[in-house]
Amino acid sequence: MGSLQLNAVTKTFGATKVLHGIELDVADGDFVTFVGPSGCGKSTLLRIVAGLEDATSGQVLIDGLAVTTTPPARRGIAMVFQTYALYPHLTVAGNMTLGLRQAKMPSAEIARRVAEASEMLSLADYLKRRPAELSGGQRQRVAIGRAIVREPKLFLFDEPLSNLDAALRVNTRLEIARLHRELNTTMVYVTHDQVEAMTLADKIVVMNAGRIEQVGSPMELYNRPANRFVAGFIGSPQMNFLPAGAFGYPGVETLGVRPEHLRIDKDKGDWKCTVVHVEHLGADTNFYVQSAQSHLITVRVFGEIHMEIGATVYLSAQPQQIFKFGTNGVAIYAN
Repeated sequence: MGSLQLNAVTKTFGATKVLHGIELDVADGDFVTFVGPSGCGKSTLLRIVAGLEDATSGQVLIDGLAVTTTPPARRGIAMVFQTYALYPHLTVAGNMTLGLRQAKMPSAEIARRVAEASEMLSLADYLKRRPAELSGGQRQRVAIGRAIVREPKLFLFDEPLSNLDAALRVNTRLEIARLHRELNTTMVYVTHDQVEAMTLADKIVVMNAGRIEQVGSPMELYNRPANRFVAGFIGSPQMNFLPAGAFGYPGVETLGVRPEHLRIDKDKGDWKCTVVHVEHLGADTNFYVQSAQSHLITVRVFGEIHMEIGATVYLSAQPQQIFKFGTNGVAIYAN
């Protein structure tokens, strides 16, 4: 296994600073996701860990050893890319073993590792095929298998599911989670998809504009976000934000309430609204309603619920499920 430590890591491209003093500790065996909007610096940070980009300043340590200037091949890492990066002229076995053969590993050891990895990933029947003969999901499993056979200290994943369709994303996500349990190794995973982050990670690193906004478990970030950015990024549909003054909360700039925490009723409640759109999703129903102050609010209800467009409804929420944010966007908690 391998721990990872980042000390004051910065990265500048010309006059543009894309990482601002990143500090992070990842323990042995952790599954950590870097999540954030496009352009927040998460992939750049992963490439610095991999050695594919140089940090402008700061230090990268793997297993307590400084590797900031160490070439990628000597860092004890393996990286899985969103584009698979497979050699089209090589078979599945050839792609998985190329790095091992270049390192002049004994043939018996290579065969053992390939057999174990292909069994884990259900690739044993495809070892003689070339990438063009495989589906997208199978190619991604080959890319993961190529990483597994290296038996690295640290697995790095750069948006590995973004090229897959919805069903394959779910299946491959389950496979990655299973592999983490079976291999019990450290994984660092970059994604812009907060659902992937919530379902895979032991620890989520939320990034914005080259800075870490908050680090915590998925439910810590969901239940106790540090600020408005984290509150809005974690959770789907997104948290509703409303001006606090309009709803009788003095001393607070903004209220936040998650769609699933709102109750909707035709007869009584705290906030009178009008239904402007309804999404029937089968297991859930999303209502989009407009308050008397012209604020659009999303309500998520379990089950198939019917209400007419234009109907008057009332919303309410438990006080403990209403988040409060100050003028600087920082969350305000009673304790």
